[in-house]
Amino acid sequence: MSAVTNPATVAECLRVGAGFSQGDRNWIAERFATLDARLAGFHADATELEVSVKDRDAKGQKVTLECWIAGRQKIVTTSGEEDLHAALNDVRDDLRRRLNDAKTRQEPRHNKHIRELPEPDTGQVTDRDADPDRLDAETA
Repeated sequence: MSAVTNPATVAECLRVGAGFSQGDRNWIAERFATLDARLAGFHADATELEVSVKDRDAKGQKVTLECWIAGRQKIVTTSGEEDLHAALNDVRDDLRRRLNDAKTRQEPRHNKHIRELPEPDTGQVTDRDADPDRLDAETA
């Protein structure tokens, strides 16, 4: 895989939507910083994140995190957790899982099969390796 010259980071790509203020952006970006390692494989100018909350601090609040990466389908994660911090963690973890799943689906299948093959056992000598003529004589 080629290296990305300008890797995406949460701090660079995050926008706050409805229910959040620009003042909330920094602490949300800190909470989502663990996504940086997953986003680093994408170009910053082709990646966008937007977090929003509906009915903030109310009983039925809903947090939504949307992710747009050029050339891929939009990923939307939601959480109905009542605690705002728990809801943010929930959407962050769900996005990380979905990005990992998308990466796994895009791997060439032949590479995956090669990795799953068992290692050849080169240290053991079997009866067949020792004397093939003897084996033929025993089975005849």
